[in-house]
Amino acid sequence: MALARAHHLLACLLASALLAVVSPVTGGLLMTDQLEILFGQTQLLNDSNGDQTIALTLDRVMGSAFRSKTSYLFARIDMDIKLVADDSAGTVTTIYLISEKDWNTHDEIDLEFLGNVTGQPYTLHTNIFANGEGGREVQYRLWFDPTQDSHTYSVIWNPDEILILVDNMPIRQFRNHLDAGVPFPIYQPMRLFGCLWDADDWATEGGRVKTDWSQAPFVAYFRNYTADGCVPGTYAWVCGQGPAAGGDWLDRGLDDVKQQQQLREAQDKYMIYNYCTDSKRFPDSFPKECGLQ
Repeated sequence: MALARAHHLLACLLASALLAVVSPVTGGLLMTDQLEILFGQTQLLNDSNGDQTIALTLDRVMGSAFRSKTSYLFARIDMDIKLVADDSAGTVTTIYLISEKDWNTHDEIDLEFLGNVTGQPYTLHTNIFANGEGGREVQYRLWFDPTQDSHTYSVIWNPDEILILVDNMPIRQFRNHLDAGVPFPIYQPMRLFGCLWDADDWATEGGRVKTDWSQAPFVAYFRNYTADGCVPGTYAWVCGQGPAAGGDWLDRGLDDVKQQQQLREAQDKYMIYNYCTDSKRFPDSFPKECGLQ
C-alpha cells in the first residue's frame, strides 16, 4: 500500500514540476485564482452565480489532479468536496498538503477518501508525515453520504498542532511534541494537491474489492476552496508578526468545550483504525507520540 501510494504522489509532484512557473496569487474569489490544473480530464465548471467547481475524472487511462498556486508555512485550508457516487470501489479521492523538496525528509498531511461499493460508507484515511517519517494512520467511517452533497473538509496547521475537521467538527488532533523528540512539520512549506486515482490494490477492503471500470468515468467535485496561511518568505517563520500575518487559526486549539466533546465523539463513534492502538503492528511499544496526545 505504502509503495503504490508513494509512487502516485511522486507522479503528481513530477507532473507539477513539468508545468510552467506561475506567479502565486492568493486571496482571490475564484478557484482559478488559487488553483491550477495538473493533468487528466479535469473540468472547470461555472454556475450562474459565477462560482467555480473543479471536477476531477478517473478512467482506465489516467486520473486527474490540481494543486494550489501557493505554498504555505502554516495555514488553514478548507475545501468542499462531493465524492464519487455509486460504485466507487478502488478509487481514492485525496486532498493533501506536501513539501516538494527531498522526498526522504518530506512533510505531508493526508486526507484520503477510500471508495466503496454502492450503499457502503466511505472511509476517510488520514496520515501525517514529518521529516520523512509517516505511518501515523487514523481512519474514520463517514457518518453521512458524501456523494449526495458537498461537505467541508479542513486542515488547520500551526506551530502547535494539526487539526483535521469535517464540516467544522474536529475529528483528529496531532500536537507538536518536538520537545519530546517526535517529528512535527514545522520547517518546510507545503502545497495543497487534489487527486482522483485508482488504488484498487489496497483502497477498498484491503484490495479485495477491485475497480469496476464499467462504472467509469468516475468524477469527484471540489469547490469553495479557501486558504489562509503564511506564504514562505522573509516573514514566514515569524508568522503573525509581519506582512504574512495569520488569522485565528494560527494559535487555535481545542479550548472550546463543545469542540473537545466533538473530537471525543468522532473518536468514539467513527474511528475504525488508530495506529496508536495497533499492537500487531507495534508489538513491543507504540510510537512515542501515542502516549503524549
